[in-house]
Amino acid sequence: MTDADNTATDRADEGDEQAPPGIDVRTPSPARIYDVFLGGKDNYAADRAAAQIAVEAGPDIPRAARENRAFLGRAVRFAVESGIRQFIDLGTGLPTQGNVHEVAQSLDPDARVVYVDNDPIVLAHARALLPPSRTTTVIQADFREPAAILDHPRTRSLIDLEQPVAVLMLAVLHFADDEQVRASIAAFREAMAPGSLLIVSHSTTEGHPETGDEAAGAWRNASARLQSRTQKEVEALFDGFDLLDPGVVWVPQWRPDPGADEGTRWMYAGVARRP
Repeated sequence: MTDADNTATDRADEGDEQAPPGIDVRTPSPARIYDVFLGGKDNYAADRAAAQIAVEAGPDIPRAARENRAFLGRAVRFAVESGIRQFIDLGTGLPTQGNVHEVAQSLDPDARVVYVDNDPIVLAHARALLPPSRTTTVIQADFREPAAILDHPRTRSLIDLEQPVAVLMLAVLHFADDEQVRASIAAFREAMAPGSLLIVSHSTTEGHPETGDEAAGAWRNASARLQSRTQKEVEALFDGFDLLDPGVVWVPQWRPDPGADEGTRWMYAGVARRP
């Protein structure tokens, strides 16, 4: 065990947090670590300790998380403007402002959204916050098991796979190995109608070669470890799709709003169309 691991364990021992039924708060959760970066409150000592390891190595990582949320908003708006009215959001994470359904339905109230996450605490919060709706649902599933998602009754009730759909894989693919990632994307590509969009963001250490591995250590003892990929490796994830301009770039540089600065260099983003 490294000094960073010991530090995380010591910090996680601070306080006596009562776990909700079925929730392991002693093991850092990627969704809850991300919630810490976004300034949320749905996290525990172990998550905050892990997040602190990342922030000590990369003080601008919380900003990168916010930039990723902003990219979600721009990409969803682009999808709606392109005529897409249905979305599958894989690895949803804990609910926060600017969720997919909020962005999409602000442009078209009839836009339909299926949220997917394998973390039970994400599902508990999402179901508590999402009112009964004919346009939005949440299911517990793992993006590495695409058939379970595509064949789920709630997915089938909202998503017409004969029509274009936007599949979002934001800040989730870096928690799986190459074979799992390729297989999942291939399964969704096969199911997606022509004109559909694949929307991806992915962590990388390329922008911080001296401190990136240290920052990635935040997830060493988490329920899923983070795997960095290079720009070329992220570009390869779009095999079988037509990558749209400006290609795979730093998250804040994907079709930025006017006046935006260059931002951080912790994540790549890209959007591609199914031919």
